[in-house]
Amino acid sequence: MNSLHTVKTPFFFASLYGPWEYGLNENANGLIQQYFPKKKDFTMITKEDVLFVMERLNNRPSKCLGFKTPNHVFTGIKSEVALAT
Repeated sequence: MNSLHTVKTPFFFASLYGPWEYGLNENANGLIQQYFPKKKDFTMITKEDVLFVMERLNNRPSKCLGFKTPNHVFTGIKSEVALAT
């Protein structure tokens, strides 16, 4: 049985008249759906499943972040990324 937890963090919705914000949301949804497909029964997802996906996505380099991970940007860690040419 899953238990609900309160997460104390601010969250934001895309503005009704801000279509430039939709792409980021849709991209994030697509990445999450790689792990939890649309018809997945969410009552069967454990806290460990969510933590695993969160860790994977937060440590995934992103082009828009200069090939840093969200964790590097959030925590201010400096890292060099070797890009193959």
